[in-house]
Formats: sequence, C-alpha cells, structure tokens
Amino acid sequence: MYRFRAPPSPFQADWVSVADDESRHFALLRARLREYGYDYGDFDAHNGLWEMCEKTAHDGLARMALVPRVLEARGLDVTPGMITKLRSLGDAATADILEIILREEVGHVAAGSRWYRWYCLRAGVEPRARFKELLREYAGGYLHGPFNMEARLLAGFDEEELASLVEQAG
Repeated sequence: MYRFRAPPSPFQADWVSVADDESRHFALLRARLREYGYDYGDFDAHNGLWEMCEKTAHDGLARMALVPRVLEARGLDVTPGMITKLRSLGDAATADILEIILREEVGHVAAGSRWYRWYCLRAGVEPRARFKELLREYAGGYLHGPFNMEARLLAGFDEEELASLVEQAG
C-alpha cells in the first residue's frame, strides 16, 4: 500500500483486508504446525513470492499482474488437491484450514485482477497482451498447469486469459 500510493483509496482498503486475511491464515497454519510439535521456520520453503515482490517493486502494474494473478493464483490451482490428499490421510483439521484459505484467496486474486485492470486502463495498455508480456519477462518458471478454472474465473480471469495460460504453460 505504501509503495503504490497512486491508486484511489479502495486500493488501500483491498490490500489492508488482504493483509488481515493473510495474517489470520498464518496464525491458523502456525497453530496447526504447533499441534504437530513444529513451528514456523522449521521447514525449508521457497521465497518466490518475496522475490517477485522485489522484481516488481518499481511497477504497480507488474506487481498486480504477477504477485496476486500468478503466484497467489497458483494456490487456487494446487490447494484443492492438497485438501483431498489431507482428507484421505485423515487430517480433516488441516484440510478445513486450507478450505478457508482457498475461499479467501479467490478474493485476494480478484483484488489483484481488479487493480491490474485499473493500472492497465490508466496506462492505456491492453490487459491480456500486457499480461502475456509480463509473464514472459518475469515469470517464465512460475506458470504450471493444471489450472483451477472455476476459481480463476471467480478471481477475475476471463475465458480468453485462461486459454492463453493453458497454451503458455503447455
């Protein structure tokens, strides 16, 4: 919010809401780890989201395209399978947490879609073409199928964008 101050106040409201959700997600997952005798930081993890934030620190349009609409959206794709696997292993508590997170992440990606389009309109660029360019420029290794088409449609992607994603990930 502080870095990208040009958008109108609903931009800040969206990202304050997302930050609130994300802090709650962290607390839910950390509490679950602690129930198993572990804590945050006990396991190796990638930092792709932070790396992309650093790469896009200079450009709100690129940030909205790539952090919510690529990296966060990846969670929309993989979380349903994780939920199924956890339930099959008898871990309903963790699966329940992931269902909450999945539901709320749709809204986070939707905020990214909304503000990505706002930035495109403001810059006078066509959103679909620019998204493809940004994917090639910044996110070559991040795009993998299969995609959760239903969740991505709810999160502001359109049919043409999804077809393009499938083609690019192909």
